[in-house]
Amino acid sequence: MSPELSHEQFMRYSRHLLMDDIGEAGQQKLSQARVLIVGLGGLGCPVALYLAAAGVGHLSLCDPDVVELSNLQRQILYRESDCDRYKVECAERELKALNPPISVSGYAVEITDKLIGNQDIVVDCTDNLAARQLINSACYKNKIGFVSASALGWEGQLMAFDFAAYDSLCLNCIIDKDSPEPMQNCSNSGVVGPVLGAMGSLQATTVIRMLLGYFQQHGEMQRYDGKAGRWMALTASARPDCVVCGETR
Repeated sequence: MSPELSHEQFMRYSRHLLMDDIGEAGQQKLSQARVLIVGLGGLGCPVALYLAAAGVGHLSLCDPDVVELSNLQRQILYRESDCDRYKVECAERELKALNPPISVSGYAVEITDKLIGNQDIVVDCTDNLAARQLINSACYKNKIGFVSASALGWEGQLMAFDFAAYDSLCLNCIIDKDSPEPMQNCSNSGVVGPVLGAMGSLQATTVIRMLLGYFQQHGEMQRYDGKAGRWMALTASARPDCVVCGETR
C-alpha cells in the first residue's frame, strides 16, 4: 500500500487534491511514475518544469547538447550563465530547486533503447525523425506510453500512443522510418517561442492524463496554428505492413 502523503505534500499538491478525478490516489500515482524526457530544448523545458511541479516522482532527462545563447529565446529552463554547460546538468539543478523530493537523473548522451525500457512514459521533444522512430519502436516493444510533439514557425503538432492498451497504430504508420529528414527545422527556419511552450504544456498534460488513466486519443494528431489561433485534430489508420506494429512485422 502506498504511504500517505506528508503535510508538505498536501500543501504543495493541494490544487490536485481538491479535484475528485485526481485526489490523493492520483497524486500517489504521479509520485510513483517514471517518465523519460528526450530532448531539453523548447519543448522539453516546459514538459520538465510542469511534470516536476506536478510531482512526477522519477524524471529522467536525455540530451547530449550544451546550452547556447541562441537557445534562450525559447528554452525557459536556462539562463545566460548556463551557456556552454550541459543542458541536463542545468535542468537537473532547476528541477530539484523547484521540487526537491523528486528524483531527477540526467544523461548527456544520444537516446538509446537502454534508457527507455524501465519507463512508464517517454516524451519525445527531439528535433529529428531518426530519434523519434527509435523511441517509437522501443516504446512499442516495451508497451510504454509515447508522447511526441514538434513545432516550426507558428505551428505545432502532437501525437501520443498508449502502447500498453493498443497493439496497432504507431508513429511509423503515419511517418515511415525510411522518410528523409525534413528540410526545414528550427535552426534554419525559426520558431515562435510560446508555440513551443503551448505544445510542451500539452505534452505534459497528456503525460498526466495517461498516468491517471484518462487518455483516449491513441494515434490522433493535434495541430496548432499559432498565427491563426486555431486547433485541428486528425486521425490515422494502422498500416498492416508497418514494420513496427503491422500484421506482417
